[in-house]
Amino acid sequence: MNNEEQQFLNNLDKQLWSAADRLRGSVNPSEYMHVVLGLVFLKYISDAFKERRTELEAAFKDPANDYYLGDDAGELIEQELEARDYYTEKNVFWVPALARWDFIKDNAKVAIDTVLEVKNGKTYEYKFKGIGRLLDDALEAVEKENPKLKNVLDKSYARWRVDESLPGLIDEFSKIPFNHASLKAKDILGHIYEYFLGEFSIAAGKRGGEFYTPKSIVSLIVEMLEPYEGRVYDPCCGSGGFFVQSERFVVEHGGKIGQISIYGQEANPTTWRLASMNMAIRGLDFDFGKEPASTYTKPQHLDLRADFIMANPPFNMKAWKEGVKEDDPRWKYGTPPDGNANFVWMQHMIHHLAPHGSMALLLANGSMSSNTNNEGEIRKTIVDADLVECMVALPGQLFTNTQIPACIWFLTRSKAQRKASRNRKGEVLFIDARNLGYMKDRVLRDFKVEDIAKIAATFHAWQRGESYTDEAGFCKAARLEDIRKSDYVLTPGRYVGAAAQEVDAEAFEDKMARLTAALGDQFKESARLEAEIRKNLAGLGYAL
Repeated sequence: MNNEEQQFLNNLDKQLWSAADRLRGSVNPSEYMHVVLGLVFLKYISDAFKERRTELEAAFKDPANDYYLGDDAGELIEQELEARDYYTEKNVFWVPALARWDFIKDNAKVAIDTVLEVKNGKTYEYKFKGIGRLLDDALEAVEKENPKLKNVLDKSYARWRVDESLPGLIDEFSKIPFNHASLKAKDILGHIYEYFLGEFSIAAGKRGGEFYTPKSIVSLIVEMLEPYEGRVYDPCCGSGGFFVQSERFVVEHGGKIGQISIYGQEANPTTWRLASMNMAIRGLDFDFGKEPASTYTKPQHLDLRADFIMANPPFNMKAWKEGVKEDDPRWKYGTPPDGNANFVWMQHMIHHLAPHGSMALLLANGSMSSNTNNEGEIRKTIVDADLVECMVALPGQLFTNTQIPACIWFLTRSKAQRKASRNRKGEVLFIDARNLGYMKDRVLRDFKVEDIAKIAATFHAWQRGESYTDEAGFCKAARLEDIRKSDYVLTPGRYVGAAAQEVDAEAFEDKMARLTAALGDQFKESARLEAEIRKNLAGLGYAL
């Protein structure tokens, strides 16, 4: 993305967030996000529909076009413009007249019980009962006409009682330019959606982690796993960030979107809808199961064997076991303890890996060393099975919802030589990234692009045997024997050692003489300044 495009998006972010912020005082914080994102979505699909409609109208009137309908085909053109197949053939959602943005904007402020005329191929009457109710009916009509969106859109505007705020917000969102010389409308919307999710996750604090994983961590995992093609799965997908970044990765590396198949699961109904909407606006085919459901007790993809699995589950989750069988086939490496789901997620993901599949799992640091309630034995069994490929220790303060130190487990079904990868059997790479990143504000740390590139390049160099070397304090390629000697503790700091210290050529006695002389000069200057201040205060009648 060039500077002009980035500046365009940055300005758009500020404009939209300022507009959305007007609602903050009148809407429950837990509902605020859904009010805004629903409007953004409706504006986008209306704009895409309108753009396609304009294209069709021009084609119907152009004698050189295959769609030409004749010189006197005015009424026929109007009928054809309402034929849904013209839109769906271009992957454009068919938007019924009631849900078109111009209709909503033009009627957002009319009086209650006003009878509106809706032209939807045929003309019918609609009695206005408030803008919230109109939006709910509009979204209902969109879902009815687009099966992909069934049960995805949040039709709760009337219940939220935000009719006073909505007309102004609709006016502001009407200014959203889903058109740009070089950026596609879908990319602009995707950026807006991602930006809003990030901002809402910060505003939501601890609850924000339920639907959002920081973009830099998602980017790091995707860059390391390189999901060029195949089945991509996230068993606790939140708003679908890993899928979005996987799509972006494929496109940036010259591939096509159809090269990956998306599978996910999410227990929270609201978050499940967020993820579904996130995929829909990008035109991605996805399978998130028949319904929101717990991955523990009601897995939605029983027969799936994925090529890539990525997940950021809740850390150290206590309540998971109710309804799960003791002899569940997923517990191949040991039964997870009742009070901690870390190794539930890990074994679930291993169970769904394809024979050459790879996975990345964000977990609390305790997972690397805990011996409590069978966790140590499970970890030992997984290590001895040679599934662990890489361990990455992360810096603190990366997450909006927790201060618990975290790590990333990279596991693979096969370390045998394949394509660009060398035979890595019996080896594990340890990366200590705790000193990377920067403080983006007083609370949150983030990775720079260079940090992500350094970690990913180190991993790939080790995988491929291309000029990899251990770096004290940062990375170490260890053998399984080394891990066994360390009692199966997988904390990278134990293996990478300390970074080499720069040799100080100055003798200790000389350094002390220089520093004490400098300190003496500073004391003298301090005394001079104190005397000057006392003198000035005395002149003002405030002697000390």
